[in-house]
Amino acid sequence: MELSNRKAYHDYFFETKYIAGIALSGTEVKSLRNGKASFNDSYCYFDRGELYVKSLHISEYAYGTYSNHQPMQERKLLLNKRELEKLESKSTEKGYSIIPLKIFLTEKGIFKMEIGLGKGKKNYDKRESIKERESDRDIKRKYGI
Repeated sequence: MELSNRKAYHDYFFETKYIAGIALSGTEVKSLRNGKASFNDSYCYFDRGELYVKSLHISEYAYGTYSNHQPMQERKLLLNKRELEKLESKSTEKGYSIIPLKIFLTEKGIFKMEIGLGKGKKNYDKRESIKERESDRDIKRKYGI
């Protein structure tokens, strides 16, 4: 079970990646198990030394009652203090953002999120990566790899 943010790899160069825990409610977990999440325009930010993810849409659980969660609420990410300090110092530099890359289920049945410290690509960088992807695809098609 894995949900990934493919658009992020198109828009950013990633220097480092971290695995973070997510503070979720019960209906959020059930909805994620059904694959009902969207990364559109989601990002991470710091508030009083803690890291949160914003604009991550986890759909309401279909069989949830009055205890259902809000789909667009902010969710706290759980990292070591040292990792939080590194990320906070790097993210304050110009051009750096913390972007959620994927949500996955561990062997223990816990949902984790991979986040990346990325620098935004310029338009010419995006065109270059598209050219590389198409040339790789053509080579694979030609040689049957």
